[in-house]
Amino acid sequence: MNRAYPISVDDPAADCPVAIEVLGRLMGAEAETLPNLLEGIPEATRARLAVYLYGRSHTHELGIRIAATCERRALQGAPGLVGDALHDLSRKPYAPTSFGTRSVSSKGISLGGSHRVGARA
Repeated sequence: MNRAYPISVDDPAADCPVAIEVLGRLMGAEAETLPNLLEGIPEATRARLAVYLYGRSHTHELGIRIAATCERRALQGAPGLVGDALHDLSRKPYAPTSFGTRSVSSKGISLGGSHRVGARA
């Protein structure tokens, strides 16, 4: 079982603009059911939630999906400087970030180290 531990002593739920139970339902929702879950949440709250989720690597995509349900003015009014950028990003097809990924050569990876001819041990 994987467990996530907060990095600081601050309660990460304290900044979340919706109840933890609502956040849990949103995080577990399929893309098709997400709009139904967001219906009862006011647009200003959805915009703050989008910014909140976008700022965390494990909820980055969900933040973009929620931002897509908000108008530009609502996202601009959300805390932080990412409102306009998040609006623009949410109107494009989602492309997962490549952070932390790299390609491996076709030769593979050797754990034996490099061996040079004539080198001493």
